[in-house]
Amino acid sequence: MPSLTNSIMKKLILTLTAISFVIFLHAQDNKALAVTLRVGDATMTIDPAKGGKILSLKYKEREVISQSRFPESFGSTFWTSPQKEWNWPPVLEFDKQAYQVKQNDGNRLVISSPVSERLGLSVGKDFSSDAADGAFVITYSIKNEGKEARRVAPWEITRVPNGGGVIFFAAVDSIWPAGLMNFESGDGAAWYQTDEAPQNRKVNADGRGWLAYSADGLLLVKKFQDLQPGQPAPGEAEVQVYVNRGKTYIELESQGAYTLLQPGESLRWTVRWYLLPVGKNLSRKELMERVTTIQKPS
Repeated sequence: MPSLTNSIMKKLILTLTAISFVIFLHAQDNKALAVTLRVGDATMTIDPAKGGKILSLKYKEREVISQSRFPESFGSTFWTSPQKEWNWPPVLEFDKQAYQVKQNDGNRLVISSPVSERLGLSVGKDFSSDAADGAFVITYSIKNEGKEARRVAPWEITRVPNGGGVIFFAAVDSIWPAGLMNFESGDGAAWYQTDEAPQNRKVNADGRGWLAYSADGLLLVKKFQDLQPGQPAPGEAEVQVYVNRGKTYIELESQGAYTLLQPGESLRWTVRWYLLPVGKNLSRKELMERVTTIQKPS
């Protein structure tokens, strides 16, 4: 039966070739969906097909964001708060499903999520670069797609490697729960030199509208709305730091105001990201001087 065997083999080869070509095109399509914005020597790459996440933040060739391959351990994402309304895992429509591209002109990317039937909400993300201010500007929106009024707050989560950096912010009062991480006060901020432990840890704080992270000679500063007492969602806080067990990754988290949305209404919340080189041996005072310069009105 050599002729029949050859015919089957040819069909099999053609089928496998076609499958490989489709996979190649799919990979190319996914790659093409990733959008990179630039501010000076800094670049930010967003992939609408992967939950609208920020997958990379670089200064020249130096990466800041975690590149881990494990789920919920890489990139920068966005959730709704309080977490108790959805618990875990993150809402698929906001964290993993593809976002629709509304605008992409090279300097601005506007995307929107599917509607979460569970929460009756949808999420929008508007990314742009502000060359004059040296910042990436991200405006998040949450829309009430349901038929009843509901309260919600915006929540940005950025994962960085736990590789020997320092996290700092201006804490208005205490950091809670106490004793989970070794924060030291001084030079106008609370400072946490990253470390490792066998358990997961998370702390909360009332900040002053900014959160900073420095490692490998780079400084990342985020600016956002400074919340007043009573504005965060129940059980949440303006600034949060989560350290995954071992020496894996850390989450830099910030939240906006807990807002009442009537059906059809939306809230908007803006975070400005600044990434700049600072050298590897700056003192805390010198790092704070850089933050103070950024904190001046644009």
